[in-house]
Amino acid sequence: MDLPIIDLDVYHSNAPTSPAVQEECARAAKALITYGALVLHDSRVSEANNEAFLDLLEDYFAQPSDLLRRDERPSLGYQVGVTLENTEKPKCAVDEPCLRVIERLAPEERPLDISAHSPDPKCRFFWRMGEPAPYATQFPTLNAPNVIPEGPDIRERWTPIMETWGKSMKSAVSGLAEMAAVGMGLPAETFIDAGRYGSYLPSPHLLAPTASDLEKYGTKNTILAGFHTDLNFLTIHGRSRYPGLHIWARNTGRRIAVKIPHPSGTSNGSYLLVQAGKQLEHLTGGLVKAGYHEVIVNDATLAIASQRRQEQPQRPQIRISSTFFWHLSSDYDLAPIASLAAQAKSLRAAQFDLGRDEGDDLEYAPMKVGQQVQNELKHIALLA
Repeated sequence: MDLPIIDLDVYHSNAPTSPAVQEECARAAKALITYGALVLHDSRVSEANNEAFLDLLEDYFAQPSDLLRRDERPSLGYQVGVTLENTEKPKCAVDEPCLRVIERLAPEERPLDISAHSPDPKCRFFWRMGEPAPYATQFPTLNAPNVIPEGPDIRERWTPIMETWGKSMKSAVSGLAEMAAVGMGLPAETFIDAGRYGSYLPSPHLLAPTASDLEKYGTKNTILAGFHTDLNFLTIHGRSRYPGLHIWARNTGRRIAVKIPHPSGTSNGSYLLVQAGKQLEHLTGGLVKAGYHEVIVNDATLAIASQRRQEQPQRPQIRISSTFFWHLSSDYDLAPIASLAAQAKSLRAAQFDLGRDEGDDLEYAPMKVGQQVQNELKHIALLA
C-alpha cells in the first residue's frame, strides 16, 4: 500500500483560499487521520543536502566509541549530543496499552517480538533547531547548548551541514503543520503558534538522526528500533540509504514497508515521510493517532548493504535515519481542541461499527507539554 503524497508546493504557490489549497489541505488532514502518516513533496528540499548529511553522520558514528562518548550528556536525559547503542528502550516492551495494540493485530502483521525488553542497538544524536523562548520557562533547568563533536574531519563540517539539513526539514514539516490545521477546520497558525519555541526539555525542535552499525547488527530480523510511537507532534524523515522501516496504518492494521519515492526527471526537490506523534494525538483528542513503527534488518536491508559493500567498500556500513522531531512548546497547555475531540468520538464509533477495535477509550488529561515529555522520557529509560 502506498501512502498519500501531499504536495507542499500547492500550498506555497497558491492563494490560501484557493480551491487547490483547500483541497490539498483537506487531503493532508485526511491522510494523518486515516493513516497517521503521509509522504510530503517539497521542491525546496535538496536531495544533495540529504546525501551530505548522511555522509557526515556515517563518518561520525564510524568513530571509536571512546571518542563518541565525549559527546554524551546523560545528566540531561540524553536530550543533546549522542546516545550510544543499548541505552534507549522501546516503551512498548512494558507498556500495557501498547502491548494490547500488538495483540489486536493479526499475527502476520505484528512487529518483531520486543518482549525481551532489550534496549535498542541504535545510536542517536540530538541537535537543537529553534529559537529560544522570550519568557521564563517552567522547564529551564535542562536548557543546554548543542554539542559539537571534536573528532578530526567532523567538527568543521558539522554545524553547516546539520543546520542546512535541519532548516530544510523544519521548514517542510512546519508547512505541513499549517496545511493540517487548515484541513481540520482551524486557522493555519494554530499548530505553528503552539510549537513556535519547541519542547523536549532542553531542546526545541530536534534534528535527531539514528545510526545502526550493520557490521555489528546486520543479521536478518535484528530489531534496530523496537515497535513504538514518537512523543513529539510531527516526525519527518528524509530518505535513508537502507530499507527496514515499517509503519502501521490506523485504518488497516497492516505492517507497511516504507518506500519514499525518488524525484523523477520532471520533479524537483525531495519526498519526505511524515508521521504523527503523541502530542498531535493529544491535541486532537485522538482524532489523529500517533503512528506506530519499527526499524529492523530485513531482506531489503541486506540486499542494499551487499550492493553498497561492492560499490563503495570504503564507506561505513551504518544505517542512518534522516529524522527531525517537531515539537510543541514546553510551556504550552496541552489539552484536546473541543471540535477535534468531538470528531474523534464520532470516528471511533464509526471504526467500531466497521469491526475495528481501537481498544480502551483514552483520556487526554490537560498538562503542560514539558510534563508530557518528561513522562514519556521516563518510559524509554532516558530520564530517571
